[in-house]
Amino acid sequence: MPSKNIPALVFVITVSTVVSPAQTTESSTDQTTATIPLTVEPGAPLRVYLTKRIPKRVGAPVQAKLLEPVFAFDREVVPAGAALEGIVSRLESVARMKRASALLGGDFTPLHQADVEFTAIVMPDGRHIAVHTKETPGLNSIFVDRPPKKEKPRKKDSQAKAPDRNPNGGVLGTGKQAAKDQINARINARSRGVIDLVRGPGKKERLEEFLLAKLPYHPQWVRKGTRYDAELRDPLQFGAATLQNDVLYSLGVQPPEDSVVHARLITPLSSESAQQGEKVEAVVAQPLFAPDGKLVLPEGTHLTGAVTLVHPARWLHRGGQMRFNFQKIDLPEAVARLSLATRPEATRKTQATLEAAESGGRTAIKVDGEGGVKTSEPKTRLIAPAISVLIAAKSLDNDEGRRAGETEGNVGGRTLGGLSGFGLLGAAAAQSSKLVGAALGFYGMAFSVYSTVLARGPEVEFDNNAAMEIRFGGSRKPAAAASKLRSSAAGGGE
Repeated sequence: MPSKNIPALVFVITVSTVVSPAQTTESSTDQTTATIPLTVEPGAPLRVYLTKRIPKRVGAPVQAKLLEPVFAFDREVVPAGAALEGIVSRLESVARMKRASALLGGDFTPLHQADVEFTAIVMPDGRHIAVHTKETPGLNSIFVDRPPKKEKPRKKDSQAKAPDRNPNGGVLGTGKQAAKDQINARINARSRGVIDLVRGPGKKERLEEFLLAKLPYHPQWVRKGTRYDAELRDPLQFGAATLQNDVLYSLGVQPPEDSVVHARLITPLSSESAQQGEKVEAVVAQPLFAPDGKLVLPEGTHLTGAVTLVHPARWLHRGGQMRFNFQKIDLPEAVARLSLATRPEATRKTQATLEAAESGGRTAIKVDGEGGVKTSEPKTRLIAPAISVLIAAKSLDNDEGRRAGETEGNVGGRTLGGLSGFGLLGAAAAQSSKLVGAALGFYGMAFSVYSTVLARGPEVEFDNNAAMEIRFGGSRKPAAAASKLRSSAAGGGE
């Protein structure tokens, strides 16, 4: 039976997918926006100062205020001045050298360091935010909350000629002078001297502490105004921020020339142990904006650099010196992980130098025109050894006793000699004999002259989370000008 040709049948099947209006809107949104969590990461410090003196006793309540605002990504989440609550969590014995120094000065109190933990932030509107910070010892700096001085009205001519000190714009909005004022005057305030005991806020409390500290055994407090950098153990969540893709274009670009950013150091440094070429890292603590208002560096941006020059302290009270700069910018992980075609570069090369910084030691520091750092001690420190020399000479003077026909005169002189050498205990011991008073007077003189003139000078020290201002781009001085740091470093060794 002849076969029949059966024509092939071709079926064309068209598959169509129905997309709901909600899905279409979501897809469109994903292409134009990105969500960034507003999180203050663990390890970020709450920079606070005590508003009340606290006894060194475990469990004692602590009251403090926030010295600097807290930022998350591009905005302020906790304002400066917010109150904090905490407790004294632990007492630790001080270092042996500090204990020995106190004993040599006639202080036999078993000295302790009080570690503090903060448990809550009280916002200005009364809200309580639970926090959990690490146990934190007090820093070497004291914050003095003084009201701002009233500015005198200036003439129109002087106003017209006044230089613009806010070239950056943005949140930080600070120029060279404002940066130095903020770091060196407000944060890096040192312990006050005798003059401030009789004037300024809290003089009664300071005078009481000054007199009690002269006793051979005295109660211990943590002074009002003592600064703390309380690192967070757990993150703080403040919701999320929605950003348009066009905003992401400005992230990670080269910061404007001469812009200054507020950062915190996460690499502790000391001129005693640092090595040339050693890695240095810092984190942007406050976002940096361009003059047009676009975000350039969000909070959490990492800056990486290296130590370029270091000299340890030397004898004859010559202080340490150091210089470092930054060459690389790394955006926060939340930005670097964005899977968008418009995602900015996560890493960018730069050139930035130190503008101003907070010292971690007991001595203030000075930043020169090229970002070099050296210790800065007032010349008034030489007054103490000069006075000790006069006291030592007075302790030997017995003219008053000879005139009276006595052999044990000059009670005032030998009392001052004992006080200079061994505190109130020395003053009491000096009453036994003029020779004892004279010996203690010369001991006090020798100790004062050695510690302020002959001993090694102070080191340049930066603690973890030390506050600093970093300037991007350009040179702060003409290239031909040699910095003071370089000049002193080339002057030879010891």
